[in-house]
Amino acid sequence: MNPMKRVERMIRLTSLILLACVISSLSAQEVDLQASDPKRRAKAAANLGKNGTSDNIPALSRLISDPVVDVRHEVVASIVRIGTQHSLEPLTQATRDATPEIQALAVDGLVNFYYPGYVKRGWTNAFKQFGSNLRGRFAKPEPKIIDPYVNVDSNVISAIGRLAVGGSSMESRANAARAVGILRGKAALPQLMEALRSKNSMVILESVRSIRKIGDTSVGPDLVFLLNDLDVEVQFGAVRTMGQLRVREASPKLANLVKGSAHKRIRRQSLVALAKMGDPEQHGLFVTYLKDRDKQIRAAAAEGLGRLGNRDDLKTVLDAFAIEKNESARLSMAFAAVNLGDLSFLSYLYDGLNSSFHRLEARPFLVELARDQSVLAQLYNPMATGTNDQKRHLAYVVSISGNKDSMLHLEKLTHDPEPKVAREAMRALQNLQTRL
Repeated sequence: MNPMKRVERMIRLTSLILLACVISSLSAQEVDLQASDPKRRAKAAANLGKNGTSDNIPALSRLISDPVVDVRHEVVASIVRIGTQHSLEPLTQATRDATPEIQALAVDGLVNFYYPGYVKRGWTNAFKQFGSNLRGRFAKPEPKIIDPYVNVDSNVISAIGRLAVGGSSMESRANAARAVGILRGKAALPQLMEALRSKNSMVILESVRSIRKIGDTSVGPDLVFLLNDLDVEVQFGAVRTMGQLRVREASPKLANLVKGSAHKRIRRQSLVALAKMGDPEQHGLFVTYLKDRDKQIRAAAAEGLGRLGNRDDLKTVLDAFAIEKNESARLSMAFAAVNLGDLSFLSYLYDGLNSSFHRLEARPFLVELARDQSVLAQLYNPMATGTNDQKRHLAYVVSISGNKDSMLHLEKLTHDPEPKVAREAMRALQNLQTRL
């Protein structure tokens, strides 16, 4: 026999043997899924999730309602690991499980599909340790949120929203409330508003944070009552949300908190919230606190004066800038100066994008200022010719505040030789197209 043909025959034979082994192994696992021993079922479910494909999901889905909790847990964990669009329906079904940890794991799996990496894996974040760490995850807020161009299945939002008020533990409710915000689930706002009436601070706080992420200003007045909450974390979250949603009805209470709260961070955040609202009645308050010893208070006062838009306040702001030593406060004062008509300070703000310490302070100011078309037009040049950091962050700014004319500038930036810049420009272009 020709040596080459012999080699080809051996390769085909080896491939057939390997295929047979895989089929045999898969068949054995599927048999174990039906075993009377729950440990065998759980092990088989776990094995199907390791390097599994969507082809394994139908077999796993048949055990979503298994009578044994450990089996259901392994089934849901495996479906989360597989993580394709075929995982969505069984995970949505798993949100109806009676066990809080499984409810929460199913919710996290749904979020992970739309925000890859949300469910962390590895020795310190093993799925089996999930339940014991559920409460601990709420010690800090979750900043993650999907991009606007990502479309989430309405059934997913509905299932998660239902858990925010009907989960079988307060932890699973709080986890669902958090997930709604990450997914920008506006359709679940009624459930989040209902959850605010809970007596559990953890659920209330996660609901408030998600409402802030969703950003629907129409619900703002219905949150004012939370400014009286006895839990400082809830009160702080409510104050932040008042500012983000620009709830004018909250101004009197926020002013009282600035003057009289026993908690420094409540006083600070209350002035920040007032500064976002542009309420002329607070002009005197801003002028007074522009000279405060607290740098964050001075910064908030400057922002408030800037948003009021009274050109007579420009000299006051410039005088404060001249003697200010704190860079964060100087950025706030530069923002105010631009708002009050001195566009020369715009470069100070986009130069701030080069600082790893201050870029996330400068960027929101630029997003807000770029709503003015004359300001937006001045950002195109540094977005095209600036540093890589300036290009990336200005692309983000334009994605939020740009217009149809901005698309051409972003399209050019998608061809930037720096891969990180090009990727951010592509992402920004997608988000701008979605918004427009």
